[in-house]
Amino acid sequence: MSDEFGYTRTSGDGADEHLDGQVMPRRRRSRRRADWRFGGTSVRRWDSKVLSIALAGVGVGLVASVFLGSVGGRWASVLSSVALWAGMSCAVGFAFARARPAGLVAFRAVDLLWGVGFGVSLRVLQGLITGADARSFPSAISLDGVLPPDWWLTTATSAGVIAPVVEEFFFRAVVLVATYQLLRRSTGAPAAAVTSALVSAGGFVLLHAAFSAEGLTDGIQLFIVGATCSALVLLTGRIWGAVVVHIAYNVSFLALVVLGSVLQ
Repeated sequence: MSDEFGYTRTSGDGADEHLDGQVMPRRRRSRRRADWRFGGTSVRRWDSKVLSIALAGVGVGLVASVFLGSVGGRWASVLSSVALWAGMSCAVGFAFARARPAGLVAFRAVDLLWGVGFGVSLRVLQGLITGADARSFPSAISLDGVLPPDWWLTTATSAGVIAPVVEEFFFRAVVLVATYQLLRRSTGAPAAAVTSALVSAGGFVLLHAAFSAEGLTDGIQLFIVGATCSALVLLTGRIWGAVVVHIAYNVSFLALVVLGSVLQ
């Protein structure tokens, strides 16, 4: 029966029926997909605006980082890093405030397994490439036999934890997912995946090159790391595997530094 205060009622076949007897088809509601890689409302707002904010965030962060690094002082390097992370984090926060891509921040135990395995393997590959004609690998890198008193705070914590999380959420969540989302309908999923992976890995290399002169070998190593992390996100639909890869890759280097200094 119709509601005396309403304007429509639902007929038995699921259509909306006006009180004048005219049956109108019910509008289909937009479905929220369980995986951002297939589109849906959860990722629709990760558009060109998100990429523009990401570019602006990292740009402002770079300028502030370079300025603070040039000021000098004991904490100059820490403040420089914080400025860069702040710019990137603002872009990440803006993206997730607009929407949360379905399944992107979900965690599975296999992410930890894949992350550690790929991270350590990439570090071994890096050592083999770098020291192919210079020294045997693995070799323990040394800081002249002495670790600075604030090394654990200024270097180990930032490089081992903070930087991997911020960089992966920026490059492998915001940049990768937004680029993929923008291209998926027009180019198809495979082409969108390849393009977004290249953009994400390329940006990762350029960011590191902005702070230090990178040789060809260094650039190739960083690109491989970025491409591996991008592939994990695209294949699993989750970000944490890439984060663990980056952490394992950096921590394994820090472990070699500590070992080299202890054995010096």
